[in-house]
Amino acid sequence: MKFTITYNGKSETFEKKVKLIELTNDDKNIICANVNGRIRELDYDVYYDANVTFLTLADHDAMGIYEKGIRFLFVMASHLVYPGIKFKMTYSVSRSIFAQLISDDGKRSLFVTPSMVQKIEEKMHEIVKADYKFERLIKTNEEASKIYQEFNLPDKNSILEYRPEKTVHFYNCNGYFNYMYGRMVPSTGYLKNFKLRFYAPGILIQYPRSEYDGKIPPFKDEPTFSDTLINAQKWSSLVKLSTVSEINKKIKDNELSVVELINLCENKHNRMLCELGQKIEDQIDTIRLICIAGPSSSGKTTFADRLTMELKSRGINPIRVSIDDYYKRREDVPLDDDGNYDFESIEALDVDLFNEDILNLLNGQEVRLPTFSFKENKRTFDRKVILGPKDPIIIEGIHALNEKMTISIPNYLKFKIYISPQAQINLDNENPISLTDIRLLRRIVRDNQYRGSSAIETLSMWPSVRKGEFKWIYATQEYANYVFDSFLNYELCVLSKHALPLLRKIDPESEYGPDAERLISLIKYFKPIDEKWIPCSSILKEFIGGSCYRDAK
Repeated sequence: MKFTITYNGKSETFEKKVKLIELTNDDKNIICANVNGRIRELDYDVYYDANVTFLTLADHDAMGIYEKGIRFLFVMASHLVYPGIKFKMTYSVSRSIFAQLISDDGKRSLFVTPSMVQKIEEKMHEIVKADYKFERLIKTNEEASKIYQEFNLPDKNSILEYRPEKTVHFYNCNGYFNYMYGRMVPSTGYLKNFKLRFYAPGILIQYPRSEYDGKIPPFKDEPTFSDTLINAQKWSSLVKLSTVSEINKKIKDNELSVVELINLCENKHNRMLCELGQKIEDQIDTIRLICIAGPSSSGKTTFADRLTMELKSRGINPIRVSIDDYYKRREDVPLDDDGNYDFESIEALDVDLFNEDILNLLNGQEVRLPTFSFKENKRTFDRKVILGPKDPIIIEGIHALNEKMTISIPNYLKFKIYISPQAQINLDNENPISLTDIRLLRRIVRDNQYRGSSAIETLSMWPSVRKGEFKWIYATQEYANYVFDSFLNYELCVLSKHALPLLRKIDPESEYGPDAERLISLIKYFKPIDEKWIPCSSILKEFIGGSCYRDAK
C-alpha cells in the first residue's frame, strides 16, 4: 500500500503508516496538525493520501490543545508538590486561568501563598524539562471511577453518570492520570511557555494566545471584570450550581424541581434589574443616556426591553434607540483585511446622524428615528418620537460604550452598562466552560431559530465576530457603571437540546468538525429540561424563541 503526504511544501510517498510527529523533526513549536481539514494530534497515524498543515500557537485550533495541556501540567505539579491539594479553575482577567485553592470537601475557598505559587511553578518547569510522554488510554467508566478515587478527584467521578459513552479517554503522564476533555500534545516538553502569577486569593495561569501571535499577552489587571467574575462564582457556589453534576442534581426528574431551578436563576436576573433600576433612579437628574453594550449573543435586546419596563415601573419613561438602525448602506461599509464588509467597525455606522438625533431628542425636539433593513439595504424614517424633560435615552449596540459613538454628550450625563454572560461554570474543578463558547452556542441556536441558518454558517462567521469584539468591545467593560451577568445557570440544559442536533449534522471530517466536536463535548453532559416553564421575558427566550418582547410584536 502506497500513499502520499503533502506537507511543508513537499510531497512524500510512504508504504507504511507514519505518525505526524515523525514529520516534524521534533519541532516542539508545532502543537498539532490539520490533516485533510481535520485537526489531529501529533501521535496520529496517517495511512492514506493527505494534505498536512502543521499548526503552532499562532493558530486558534492549536491554542486550545495547548491550554488543556497547561491545565494538566498545573494540576499534575500541584499534586506532586502538595499531595491531596485541590484547585478549581475558571477563566479570568487578562485572558488567563484563575486557580482557586479549595478545601478537601470543596465547601471553602482558601488563600494560596506566594511560596506555594513559586514551588508549583518550579515543579511545572521540572516536568517540562523531563519531557514526559502523554499516553492516551481508554478505560471503561468503572475503571475510570477507580482512577478518580485513587487520585482524589470526586468531582470528576460525579460526572460519569451523565456521560453518554461507556468509556473514558485518559492521559497517563509518568504515572499521573487525568483527563481534560480533549486532545493533548505528545509530551510535557511542548508546554514550556506559561507564567504563574500570585493573584490573591489564588493563582493566575497565563498562557499563549493565538490572537497575540502565539505569545503570552501582557498582564492587564481588570478590576471591574474581576469583580463580576468573583460575584458570579460566589453566587454559583452559594446555590450549588457551579458544575454539571450540581446542576443535574437539581433536576430530580419532576416538574417542580425544574420550575425551582429556573426560578432560582431568573430571580437572580430580577434582583440585578431591581438593583440597577434603583441606581438609575437615584441619579436620574443627571442621567440622559443609558448606554448598553456587550459582545455578540449577550442578550442586549431583551435586557434593554426588561430595563425599560423596570424604569417605567419607577415612573421613568425612556426612549429606546438601537445603534443597528444607523448602519450605512452596504456599499459604504469599510472592508476588513480579508476584503469582506466589516459590519463590526464603528465606521460602518452613520455616527454623525446618530449624534444629531440624540442632541435633538435631548433638546425636546420631535425626531424621526431611522429603521435599517439589512435585507433591503436601506433606512426608513417612520418612527416619530419626542423625549420627556427628565426621561433618558436608552441606546443599545456593540458600540454603545465607545466614546466616538456619543462624542457630543459628556460622560457625566451617561450611565454605562456592559452586558455579557459572565459564567463561572465547570464540567469539573479543572475544566471550566468558556464564556465565549456559551455565547457561540446561543448564537448557533438563535441563528437557526430566526434565520434558518445552519451551525456551519454561524461557525463560519464567528472568527470575524470575535475579531471585532477584541477590537471594539472588550476594552469598554472597565468603563462601565454596571456589569450585568446575563448567564442563567440552567441555560445549557436548554441550549443543549437545540444545539446538539445542529452540531451533529456537521461532518467530523469537515473544516468545522473540530469546533462541533469541542462544543458537543461541553454540552452532552447536561440533562435536558422542559422549557415550557421558562418565563417569556427571560433573556434565554431571545435565543430559543418565544420571547414576549420579540415574538409577540
